[in-house]
Amino acid sequence: MGKDMQIQIPFTTIASLLNLAGPDMIVVLLIVLLLFGAKKLPELARGMGRAVKEFNGARDEIEKGLSQSNVDKEALPKLIEARAAGES
Repeated sequence: MGKDMQIQIPFTTIASLLNLAGPDMIVVLLIVLLLFGAKKLPELARGMGRAVKEFNGARDEIEKGLSQSNVDKEALPKLIEARAAGES
């Protein structure tokens, strides 16, 4: 494996994973508004923002670790398991 090899992680959103179009997303947002109320929405949005930021930071850390080391196909699952066990 060469030094120039990089693992590409595709960027997908929740809406694209669930195949939600514009009108469907509006209905989902209205249901969330009804369930949690207008006062709780900013708190929920902050929590989601923190979770996304933490996820992106962990993803970047793994990508950095993979790009710095010469990882073969057998060592990759071990690295991912070790990182997950270290965060627990």
